[in-house]
Amino acid sequence: MIEVQNLTKRYGQNTVVNGLTFTVRSGTVTGFLGPNGAGKSTTMRMMLGLTRPDTGFARIDGHAYRELSYPLRQVGSLLETSAPHRSLLAADHLLWLVQSNRIARRRVHEVLEMVGLTAAARQRIGGFSLGMTQRLGLAAALLGDPPVLILDEPLNGLDPEGIRWLRELLRRMAAQGRTILVSSHLMTEMSMIADRLIIIHHGHLVADTRMSDFIQRHGRTYVRVRTSEPELLGRELERNGAALTPGSDGSLEVAGLAPAEISRLAAAQGLSLAELSTHSASLEDTFLAVISQEGTSTHV
Repeated sequence: MIEVQNLTKRYGQNTVVNGLTFTVRSGTVTGFLGPNGAGKSTTMRMMLGLTRPDTGFARIDGHAYRELSYPLRQVGSLLETSAPHRSLLAADHLLWLVQSNRIARRRVHEVLEMVGLTAAARQRIGGFSLGMTQRLGLAAALLGDPPVLILDEPLNGLDPEGIRWLRELLRRMAAQGRTILVSSHLMTEMSMIADRLIIIHHGHLVADTRMSDFIQRHGRTYVRVRTSEPELLGRELERNGAALTPGSDGSLEVAGLAPAEISRLAAAQGLSLAELSTHSASLEDTFLAVISQEGTSTHV
């Protein structure tokens, strides 16, 4: 597992990460979310020994990253700021990595095939598209068949086929018992990939919870109702304790009453319903609502 304890990083007067504590469990895909400048990338860099914390520590299976003898065999990583030398051939870039970590040379061909870059093995990295460069970075992260993956914005530059491939790969690896931490701004994809969420804002922990619990607790769920006489129905629903929000299309968004009760009240008034549907907030809506609230350093 990945353990972060009281992690703090300051640059001058600016505190980028502030007393951050959380654990990333094995057998799950954990989404690492936060707005730009929240401290996600800095936290990941401290996990990987690239940035020294002012206080606290990050441990991977009980060890600091710098203590690992062959780190690629224990931790696979992809950071937004990392880039291989543009003059290298793709296969050669991976080859020196396997040699430095005593990994079998055959893994170069295996991971190139895994990420769909077999045909580009002898091409120079400088000629790669953003998507190809991203796939090469993922190949490097997978070289040592590691039990832990730390991926910063791994979906950037991938086409829809690549996004689906990565989503399925991460789900399979989590099912094998691996520990996976993924940051992304693509909330729809994150909602399909992650089991758990760690959310930070201004360097503070905002939430450490299961995806389903986060949306259920903080998201807005309502029933959309459409009828030819919305004002009449609205008055009746309010008399029975509902909270109403007028929809832009003339519908009513009803909170506080179950669909069956809404249907019963409409029938009692002789009103027919053109629509009666339940809607739950998306991860994106819930995330934006939570980080916009005051007191976002409160642990959820």
